Amino acid sequence: MPATAPRGVGHLRGDEPFPAAARRALADAQLRRNLGHATTTIRAKSGAVIGELPDWEQLRAAGSAVKADVLARLPELLEQLEAAVTAAGGSVHWAADAVEANRIVTDLVAATGSDRVIKVKSMATQEIGLNEALAAAGITAVETDLAELIVQLGEDRPSHILVPAIHRNRAEIREIFLRAMPGVDPALTDEPAVLAAAARRYLRQTFLTTPVAVSGANFAVAETGTLAVVESEGNGRMCLTLPETLITVMGIEKVVPTWRDLEVFLQLLPRASTGERMNPYTSMWTGVTPGDGPRAFHLVLLDNGRSAVLADEVGRQALHCIRCSACLNVCPVYQRTGGHAYGSVYPGPIGAVLSPQLTGVEDNASLPYASSLCGACYDACPVKINIPELLVHLRAEHVAAQRRPTAESVAMAAAAYVMDHPALYAAAQRAARLARLAGRRGRGLPPPLSGWTIGRDLPEPPARSFRDWWGQR
Repeated sequence: MPATAPRGVGHLRGDEPFPAAARRALADAQLRRNLGHATTTIRAKSGAVIGELPDWEQLRAAGSAVKADVLARLPELLEQLEAAVTAAGGSVHWAADAVEANRIVTDLVAATGSDRVIKVKSMATQEIGLNEALAAAGITAVETDLAELIVQLGEDRPSHILVPAIHRNRAEIREIFLRAMPGVDPALTDEPAVLAAAARRYLRQTFLTTPVAVSGANFAVAETGTLAVVESEGNGRMCLTLPETLITVMGIEKVVPTWRDLEVFLQLLPRASTGERMNPYTSMWTGVTPGDGPRAFHLVLLDNGRSAVLADEVGRQALHCIRCSACLNVCPVYQRTGGHAYGSVYPGPIGAVLSPQLTGVEDNASLPYASSLCGACYDACPVKINIPELLVHLRAEHVAAQRRPTAESVAMAAAAYVMDHPALYAAAQRAARLARLAGRRGRGLPPPLSGWTIGRDLPEPPARSFRDWWGQR
């Protein structure tokens, strides 16, 4: 069977279960205010531009169909992509996992003689812990996306797929810049334009003097070997054109068959993610072009558990994800806990189904339960990933993997037995009235029953059951 992502490298596993991390996040009032303001703003913008398209649902269906087709013939498309990239003057490397990918990239950078790289925002390189691997080899990685730069200078972790520093407000960002950004003006204010200008001054010289860049890829077109990165700031364009060597790390699921297929996603992604009709910067490159752009291009195709996800006929739809973050912005759980509580670089609803599959469910067993199953994520997803279905599927896998009976499985077996015996069921209904003694929301229930009501409200039993009412009439 395909291997899952290895332990001890990368950022797919947290240090503690979701409930413990979430409880601490819920106590952070500033975090909740930051998240509430940001997600509300993004939702409003996204809803407005989506409402302009009369064929939005048809676009969603088309995106889902293209992704399903890709996964059905992934080996064929990846070989086609490799051949096209190679024919265009690029080099293709296959990485089975994070360890191999980090080794490949580190060796490629070291071969250039450079001790510094500039980076385009990339979920794949965060997933494998590339910055840490480069640092261990004496190579400095400089994040050029503004939000990623904030996270890096603050020695923090990303908390959102699209807006990694969403948990920070502008006053906090000002403090980070004053503390950690070289050459910053001590009179720096927290006006967004002023903060952006400070970051621009800091990065400009780095762009002009760093010969190696590392990027991710939003899409790769198999028929031509073309890679695409979409972004909003222009830093990606600088990284993709100025350096002499460009190294792209791409999850194998990001391939699309043709340019016509790419057209669908370039309409879906900006509207679902940033609430824009099109991305301000859409950069595409095909291999190496003499006199234009990098002189050497390397594409690293990353598995790191994706083949294991593909092997699950239900779970594989998580690989449809185009990293738009729409599910995070509508999720009531994410809005209250933020991304750090998930422990993985992939937070929110998509992280709750993707991370456990990449690592093996038991390594992220609490994440499939980090949801109310309200279905808002499914409605928002531009490629129609049925995240609630996947959550239930993974919960069932977790329960099936338990080698001994759990408290929950014992309770469910007892409930099934009672419901199968009418006299016992009637007695249980009468006994349920005593639950009123447990107090409001069942908080007074003794262990182990209190384990249920820690995270849930116990419905108040009616004064008279339906069976009693029926019998009296």
